[in-house]
Amino acid sequence: MEIYVVNVGDTVSAIANRFGVSVEQIIFDNQLVYPYLLAVGQALFINLGQTAQEHTLEVNGYAYPFISPWVLEQTLPYLSNLLVFSYGFTSEGELVPPLWDDFPLIQAAQRFNTAPILVLTPLGPDGRFNNLLISSIVNSADAAANLIENLVELMQTKGYRGIDIDFEYILAGDRDAFTAFVRQVAETMRTYGYRTSVALAPKTSAEQTGLLYQGKDYPALGEVADSVLIMTYEWGYTYGPPLAVAPINQVRRVVEYAITEIPPEKINLGIPNYGYDWPLPYEKGTTRATTIGNIQAIQIALTQGAEISYDELYQSPFYQYIELNTDVEHEVWFEDVRSLRQKFQLIEEFGLRGCGYWQIMQLFRANWLLLSNLFFIEK
Repeated sequence: MEIYVVNVGDTVSAIANRFGVSVEQIIFDNQLVYPYLLAVGQALFINLGQTAQEHTLEVNGYAYPFISPWVLEQTLPYLSNLLVFSYGFTSEGELVPPLWDDFPLIQAAQRFNTAPILVLTPLGPDGRFNNLLISSIVNSADAAANLIENLVELMQTKGYRGIDIDFEYILAGDRDAFTAFVRQVAETMRTYGYRTSVALAPKTSAEQTGLLYQGKDYPALGEVADSVLIMTYEWGYTYGPPLAVAPINQVRRVVEYAITEIPPEKINLGIPNYGYDWPLPYEKGTTRATTIGNIQAIQIALTQGAEISYDELYQSPFYQYIELNTDVEHEVWFEDVRSLRQKFQLIEEFGLRGCGYWQIMQLFRANWLLLSNLFFIEK
């Protein structure tokens, strides 16, 4: 396995000859689009055969029920767990199902020996996030008991094999009640042979302030849950200034803190499967970035004639371009096999349990090929 960065004048055939692989293989592995042009600075995955993996990794991927069946089937061979997003609930503990049927995802996961996992979020009956629901559930023994009973019944009926609790913006005053709720869920699920994971905001200290962080007790949640996902992404985000989505220097800070509070073998590292395209100049409160896929980012660079750069501090690719016909300047940050390899090396360095992708709605084949070349994927 090699990673090759495209130079001026490179062609697919010349690169294939250089590495002794077929043109078709490079095209397929990197999802190149006819006429198979290459962007300067583009990182290509070159498949030279399977490397000797030494470590086993748990690999999780979040998906909405409306995911393309083709994308799902291309991705499932590389997943330990498929996290189906998302079931909501009412303040009384009744479940609110997704707007789309989740059963086809469960069936597909089972065909690939991938465990389907139910994701629980504070979605109300109107389909919107409602964080007051968190307080109503974690502070009511009756509502919590009813919700857990309904979850167990649903999981047994549909074939889910675990639950992921994805609650964000938990009030600081609900911190201990939330931990108690997760403990109750996890203990109940274990009696039925199910696992419980919980999503955590990317903290760098126990005293970190802010609504994202104060309601989550890292050591306590790490103790009661079977595993955790640290959401190490969204430094660059829709309404923020142009920045890498998951800069490795910031991701490392989170991991270095997390392992002091939670056993590394319980920690899954969050990995973004997307990038952002910002119009410039950035104006706080006004500018809104567009979410793009990693393959789409390459296509935009090709269309706009942009050369891709790589930030050594953030270990992330980026570029700027002036939009044709509008003269609007843009800045794009995304993930490629170079930036992903850095994240995989971090997992190995700290002996983490594995990783979790937000989200798998768009296929980035080179990512999965790189991952499976470096690790055994737990099934």
